[in-house]
Amino acid sequence: MSLSIVKSVLSGGVIEIAPRGEIDVDTAYEVREAVAEVLAKGRPARIELNMRLVTFIDSVGISAMVAGFQTAEVSGVKLVVTEPSRFVHRQLWVTGLLGLFGAPEPYLAGVAAREVLPGA
Repeated sequence: MSLSIVKSVLSGGVIEIAPRGEIDVDTAYEVREAVAEVLAKGRPARIELNMRLVTFIDSVGISAMVAGFQTAEVSGVKLVVTEPSRFVHRQLWVTGLLGLFGAPEPYLAGVAAREVLPGA
């Protein structure tokens, strides 16, 4: 499967990078390049890596995310992960990197927050 990446400008000078598909040995470079491209165009307030539509990520993909984090950090920009798919969340947790990316909660498709909280 291929990977597509959509970049969006959010409020407050935040740039969202949203990959869709599989991030593996064949596509990981695209994530690194997307972060580098955003940083080459300026210094956003923050970069949000929205991982909701990522169906698979391997160790090379995780490495690309860490490289993107480090590149952003050197530029004085915070890179965080938002809405990780359950698979991505699990991989970040297993590798001990969940905290590095802001400790995001996994994205639960079709479940409203009030349905998750007991007594709400």
